Amino acid sequence: MSNNILLSVEKPARYMGGEMGTVAGRKGGLSFVLAFPDVYEIGMSHLGLQVLYGVLKEMAWIAPERAYAPWPDLEELLRSEGRPLVTLEGGMPLAQADIVGFTLQYELSYTNILNMLDLSAIPLLAAERQEGYPLILGGGPCAFNPEPLADFFDAFLIGDGEDAVLEIADCVRIWKEEGLPKAALLERLAKIEGMYVPSFFQVSYQEDGRIKEIAPLREDYRSVRRRFVSDLETALYPTSPVVPFLKTVHDRVSVEISRGCTRGCRFCQAGYIYRPVRERSPERVLEIVEEALGNTGYDEVSLLSLSTGDYGCLTPLLKGLMDRYAAQKKAVSLPSMRVGSLSPEMAEEVRRVRKTGFTLAPEAGSDRLRSVINKGITEEALLENARAVYSAGWRLIKLYFMIGLPTETMEDVDRIVEISREVKRQGKLAGNGGDVNVSVSSFVPKPHTPFQWEPQISEEEIVEKQRHLRGELKKKKLIMKWQDASLSGLEGVFARGDRRLSRLLIEAHRLGCRFDGWWEHFDRLKWAEAFEKTAIDPTFYYRRRELDEPLPWDHIDCGVRREFLLAERQAALTGAATPDCREGECTGCGVCDFETVKLRLNEPVPFGTYACEIPVPQASELAQRIRIRFEKLGRMRFLSHLEMLTLFIRAVGRARIPMRYSQGFHPHPKFSFATALSVGIESHAEYMDLEVDGGYSAEQLQDALNKSLPEGVRVLEANIIPMKAPALSVIMERVRYRVTLPEELAVDLQDRVAAFLALDSSPLRREKKGKVVEFDLRHEMAELKAEGRALEMVVGRGKPVEFTSAILGVPAEAFKEARLEKLEVLFAQAPELPAAGSD
Repeated sequence: MSNNILLSVEKPARYMGGEMGTVAGRKGGLSFVLAFPDVYEIGMSHLGLQVLYGVLKEMAWIAPERAYAPWPDLEELLRSEGRPLVTLEGGMPLAQADIVGFTLQYELSYTNILNMLDLSAIPLLAAERQEGYPLILGGGPCAFNPEPLADFFDAFLIGDGEDAVLEIADCVRIWKEEGLPKAALLERLAKIEGMYVPSFFQVSYQEDGRIKEIAPLREDYRSVRRRFVSDLETALYPTSPVVPFLKTVHDRVSVEISRGCTRGCRFCQAGYIYRPVRERSPERVLEIVEEALGNTGYDEVSLLSLSTGDYGCLTPLLKGLMDRYAAQKKAVSLPSMRVGSLSPEMAEEVRRVRKTGFTLAPEAGSDRLRSVINKGITEEALLENARAVYSAGWRLIKLYFMIGLPTETMEDVDRIVEISREVKRQGKLAGNGGDVNVSVSSFVPKPHTPFQWEPQISEEEIVEKQRHLRGELKKKKLIMKWQDASLSGLEGVFARGDRRLSRLLIEAHRLGCRFDGWWEHFDRLKWAEAFEKTAIDPTFYYRRRELDEPLPWDHIDCGVRREFLLAERQAALTGAATPDCREGECTGCGVCDFETVKLRLNEPVPFGTYACEIPVPQASELAQRIRIRFEKLGRMRFLSHLEMLTLFIRAVGRARIPMRYSQGFHPHPKFSFATALSVGIESHAEYMDLEVDGGYSAEQLQDALNKSLPEGVRVLEANIIPMKAPALSVIMERVRYRVTLPEELAVDLQDRVAAFLALDSSPLRREKKGKVVEFDLRHEMAELKAEGRALEMVVGRGKPVEFTSAILGVPAEAFKEARLEKLEVLFAQAPELPAAGSD
């Protein structure tokens, strides 16, 4: 992507690539683009994408690439300049790829998919894409009802992707070599287990709008059964994931300790489409964590599962992790703990490092409604668990509830207020205050669940219940978070939608709908216009479905029998409980074949099984400061000061440098930069001070860092300095810059330099974030000369672009294609290092 574009967007690091853990330069390989239809920070936090990228990069014949939905600022630039959307690794236009695979994580990202195709000059409709265009695939939880997207995709993968993604790639490679038509490729893809080719089915409708029939067009392809990874123990798991330069939503190592959940919450789609439970062994988890922390430099690991607290060996595993990493200031987070799953031993282990947050999800306010949804949590158990959490040292508990569940009454809604107040009271009883955040979402019926036939409440009813809850919670001094009712309504339309919604998506995209899951970008009026223009009534999709009515996803087999879902629906109406099959007999859901597809659970082990006494390196009583000079070149010039800080924190972690840490809740390694370098400037003279244990040499630090830094950042020099040496910012006086101009701007440079030097003053007024700074550019200029197309200057305050703009009389925006270099820093006294340009 060009300098001009990267310097014009909010966060260039979203698009520049080059992160640790990526592969690039595989020319001639099968180009497989993993596309995520949301902003980079969301996509880079998605574990499934990291896993698939890790699988693909192991194959030398595959060139894995990534693309994310461009933020509106980049989209505007791409469209105004007629440029296509390109990948991060190789800057390849998506239209030139062999395969583009979209992650289908959330219904409200569908317009972003169309936008990414449109920006890539790829026809939106699959029927209009013949040979020469990439194969467009989709996969993820939303693929379990792919029908609203069926017209846009060539095929979908239903289920687990680790093995299937390589079969797909191999199928495409062979097809390319044979030079066959696209129809032959689709026929072959349909033979891969889990692959759904929508053009091989034809849907007809009744006069009232309901589906009449989903007719297979091939006799041997009547339904598509979900793809399973039967054993996580042998499945490839990336221990060198891509490490982003900027802060993402989940900025940590994520390790999937198990897949699937059989608790049987009747509203939860994931609990049905990811069955059965398959656990990784604690030994394998420990291996993954050790390798991943070493390869990434993160200071936190998250143990992921649909219900982390149900992992069979969680407490012994946690003990083993804390023994290994607590002394290194590395935290462990448990993001999905079930009520009642926090044991005293577990709490004791987690409190050894900073608290990483605790979430409880009662989902419903009353015991009655929790029985309806098979949540299996009593109010008494919830309060007991909250008290234990507060007693273990947590100050904040996040509570998650839903409104609009089947059979819900206002009494159930009011119990949300009362139970939240009681949870907060447990904190006071535990003696540490106790804060509570209450999040309330709206129930959206999802396919392949017992509630797939149930109605969704109207937007008006959602708004009324939200208003009521906000008012009542405010009286109890509790803060409520909620989602806009229109977003929940739109999600419900697409969650149970059919192929006719493709024209709605096309119209919404044409009207400019993007990032619909972001409330600040969601445009209710545009969506209303799209519904009106396509004559689609959203309430048709909110309605109750008849039990004998064909559903859009009936030909997608997730493994759970329809009869089981109907029985669970009936059990919900009577409040009957269905037990977890991990703790008793098989419930007959139909997923397991009891040979390859079956429960894979770890045997319980004693608490101390994975305990270890790793000698804690005794920090020297005396610390020492090391001052380094490093360069920041190439694409690294687009990183902000904060992103460079993150880069060095990760590099220090990878290099295992014995840093000194700050005190407090979130300890950080002690280092400081001289100044913040503006985005877009390359530098041969960046300085930083680091505080390390005594006895660790400057040479060791330089060597270790250079092995852990990305291309474009390199430590040039390192010296030990006195602990009380003045800070770099105190002794810095001036900076030498070089600005190499494009030819059209490098006109009469000598005359322009002479004219500027002849000035008595050149005032500058700079406004940023409401603050006004005024100073004189001429007074800050100590040296200035022109050589060829370059200006070289020594200045105090001010940016090189500001000086160049004043010298040439051209707006600063004109210099986006100029090369800006920081050559040298001039100090008031020696910085304990040779001059920056002397090597």
